[in-house]
Amino acid sequence: MAKRAKKSAAESIERGSGNVFADLGFADAEERQTKLRLAYALNTIIDARRLTQMAAAERLGLNQPKVSALRNYKIEGFSVERLMTLLTALDQDVEIVIRKKPKSRPTARISVVAA
Repeated sequence: MAKRAKKSAAESIERGSGNVFADLGFADAEERQTKLRLAYALNTIIDARRLTQMAAAERLGLNQPKVSALRNYKIEGFSVERLMTLLTALDQDVEIVIRKKPKSRPTARISVVAA
């Protein structure tokens, strides 16, 4: 039986870019990451307020199946704009800041920061 050469843990681990969708090669990685972070912010607020899916649906102007999809991060049917509108329905301000990217970074990016 041939001996296998063992790789050390450091040799087999590759540092990610910070966007798992980009790392997996999705063409729309920035949009997916943005939608995921907005959905996470929504779910965090729903959890903190202990809203049922029905109560969240009423507050957000959605039906319960849409809230269920949101709660399970099935966000393909939601646009970035719609997710931001849902945040405002939960009394959250959404602020968009546009600035020049630093020269140290090769490409511009979109980021969502929840305060």
